[in-house]
Amino acid sequence: MRLTDFWERMEHQLGSTYADSWARDYVIEGLGGRTVHQALAAGEDTKVVWRAVADALRLPPGER
Repeated sequence: MRLTDFWERMEHQLGSTYADSWARDYVIEGLGGRTVHQALAAGEDTKVVWRAVADALRLPPGER
């Protein structure tokens, strides 16, 4: 998944303003206790990060 696709999905789920804020502040256990921004900065694959986000947001299968 391209990074632009990842951010489009984030904005779709959380809104364009809140997506970045949530990604900076919300610590996700599935990312090793890191935020989205920390995981991406560490080089984590966007697919892995998206799956952790989808789990944290409890998205239904059709939106994952």
